[in-house]
Order: sequence, then C-alpha cells, then structure tokens
Amino acid sequence: MARSRAIYEYTEAEDKSMRLGFLLIAAGLLSLLGLGCCWLRPALQERGSGGSANCTVLAVRQLGERFPCTFSCGAACRGTARYPCLQVLVRTSRSPAPALLHEDERQLRTNPKCSYIPPCARDDQENAENVTYKQKYWKEKVGSQPFTCYFNQHLRPDDVMLKRTHDETVLLHCFLWPLVTFLVGVLIVVLTICAKSLAVRAEAIKKKKH
Repeated sequence: MARSRAIYEYTEAEDKSMRLGFLLIAAGLLSLLGLGCCWLRPALQERGSGGSANCTVLAVRQLGERFPCTFSCGAACRGTARYPCLQVLVRTSRSPAPALLHEDERQLRTNPKCSYIPPCARDDQENAENVTYKQKYWKEKVGSQPFTCYFNQHLRPDDVMLKRTHDETVLLHCFLWPLVTFLVGVLIVVLTICAKSLAVRAEAIKKKKH
C-alpha cells in the first residue's frame, strides 16, 4: 500500500498542472455565473421584449434646440459643449405612424428627443458639422431605401433603433470565452491524470520485467 501511494503521488510539475486546471474550471464557472446574472439575462430580456421591422425615412430635420455634452481634453480637463438636435423620422412596417429613429438603446436613454449624438468636441461648430454630415447621410445616401430597424416595447414603443446594444456577437462571446476557459481547465486535469496513470502503468510493467 505504501509503495502504491508513493507511485501515485504527483510530482511538483503535475501538481501545478492540476492546480491550473482546477483554477481555469473555477474561473469558467464563475464567469458564466457572473455574465449570466449581470449581462446575459438582461440582454435576453431586452431581445425578448422587442423585434425587427423594415424602416423607410420620412423626414430628416434639425431642431432649434441644442443639448449639452461633456468633452475630455486630458486627465484633469473636462468641459461642456453643445450640439444641435437631429431627428430622423421613419415609417415602419409594423405601424403607419411616424417613429423617431435612434442609434441604439443607449442613445435613446441618453437623449430620447434626438436621433444622433455626435462625439463631443470642445468646439460647438465642430459638433454642428458632425450633425450636419449625419443629416446629409440620411437624406442623400439612405433616402427612401428601406433598412432594418429594431423596437423595444419596454423603452419607448413608438421609437425605433438602428441597431441593438446587445447583438448576437455579444451574446456569443458571453457564452464562448467562459466555456472555452472551463473546457481548457477540464482538458488539463484529464490529460494530467491520464499521463500520470500511463506513467504508473509503465513503471509497473518495467518492474515486472525485471
């Protein structure tokens, strides 16, 4: 029994390998649990409460109202600038009533009155030029061409989004990387155990021959 136990004791390298494997398994499980509670569950609820539709631009206009935004010019440098409000009104295949288009759910929450929030620059004129460029894009390049838009019944059911905040790629990564971490950990543990078992059998066969 003492000899058998001595044979099955792991070397320092094998012990480190086993610890690494169990660490990866624990990290994978904790990542799946954390992402599931904090990210994946809200994302699935968001997708379940909405859907897609075909949108066509009805009107593109700038309002006279300007909204504040915060720009950063360094580690301890922050300031406030303003940008004009651009509204893109569309008709959707789910409703004949005009709907206000937004970039995504985050932009809708930040400023529900406007369709676009430019990257905040210190100069108000630069912000206005960015908004004007976006206005020309919707008028000239998109025009009357239909495109896919999305709606969310829990936010503002009469508004639509150009893209989802949580798309299929994000959901895939939520599952993929924790799962890969878990499987790599399992593989390391299994290979270490198998290698040790083969080494013990080879040692036993060698002793029998001698």
